[in-house]
Amino acid sequence: MDRGSPLTPTSLVNLVADSARYGDMPTTANGEVSLYYEAFGAEGDPALLLVNGLGSQCINFKVELCEKFADRGFCVVRFDNRDVGLSSHLKGGPKYTVDDMAEDGFAVLDAVKAGAAHIAGWSMGGMIVQAMALKYPERILSMTSVMSAPGQIPGERDPEVMAAFTAPPATTREEAAERHLAGLRVWGSPACFEVDRITADAFAAFDRRWDPKGRARQAMAVASSPSREVALGSLRVPTLVVHGDADRLVPLEGGRATAAAIPGAHLEIIAGMGHDYPPQYWDRLVELISTHAKTSAAAG
Repeated sequence: MDRGSPLTPTSLVNLVADSARYGDMPTTANGEVSLYYEAFGAEGDPALLLVNGLGSQCINFKVELCEKFADRGFCVVRFDNRDVGLSSHLKGGPKYTVDDMAEDGFAVLDAVKAGAAHIAGWSMGGMIVQAMALKYPERILSMTSVMSAPGQIPGERDPEVMAAFTAPPATTREEAAERHLAGLRVWGSPACFEVDRITADAFAAFDRRWDPKGRARQAMAVASSPSREVALGSLRVPTLVVHGDADRLVPLEGGRATAAAIPGAHLEIIAGMGHDYPPQYWDRLVELISTHAKTSAAAG
């Protein structure tokens, strides 16, 4: 792809990712699990895999955010984890763990022919990229764990946060927006609570594929997965840990524990950021993750 041309989603294996425009859904599989993915940028650039958090679809990584990474020289891959969005929804299926979701990530990398890649995950996605790095460290050029933890969330849970987190699932489009607003009002970045933007995001997720039971199955996967804290002590993958000091859902202690568990990890604390990544923080996140990835590649 010509670097000077407008960026459009395009897969590394010549599958068109913009399914709405071309009527083609790029998917790959991990066993019986089908995984929807999209890629942005030039085919020859290093792959950067972005991994979502609990119940979050790949559209949470907005096209504009992916393009910012692509402008820094990465072929950016976003995908729907199992049980959300356009990937398989495992209704009545066998239980799974974070390790199984890590294998999903490698299936996506295989689909785009990335033998090795930079990986970055948010919240549950941070747990998934940690598991990926532990499974096949030789395939990981660098890892970034954002607003996550090496195991169960440390410390006592905030009652107000837990009330919003465990509220009954929405059954309508309007309820989905109300739940999303209620959650981010409690644990989101305090200075970035924008009702119109948050409501639009909730509507987009609901319209694309809303499945509260899938979110619950993902939560079970996290709860049933063993801590990675001890195992991370043997990891030698270049690691950046990013956490907001206003995060009430996964408090800063989770980021500190992740960084302490991994030899040589660097912890970057973002003032004012909660458990979200609104546009106001995109430039900072892109700078941190891109610089980490390029520095790691140069050192390697």
